[in-house]
Amino acid sequence: MIFARVTGTVVCTLKDEKLIGSKLMLVQPVDLAGSPKGSPLVAVDSVGAGEGELVLLVQGSSARQTSRTEGRPVDAVIFAIVDTVEQSGKTAFKKSTDKNERG
Repeated sequence: MIFARVTGTVVCTLKDEKLIGSKLMLVQPVDLAGSPKGSPLVAVDSVGAGEGELVLLVQGSSARQTSRTEGRPVDAVIFAIVDTVEQSGKTAFKKSTDKNERG
């Protein structure tokens, strides 16, 4: 599982029929401090995430394990929107206080 920040949407007028109806999002993997890690990528959104939100995503064969992506040509999927992260007994992230949150 990878923490990532949703940075935008990807619109494809023509795409494989198995992806019709799928919402494609541009995501940037990040660490808990919000610093970028690696390159941005495109992921199918299976939970209704929006721009600015911190999400969890998976890649590879795990990306085809959701009900929305099973049997589809998908390599990355957003499967959760992060509300809170606790680390060593302290809150490391809280959605309601996140300055990057849409809204």
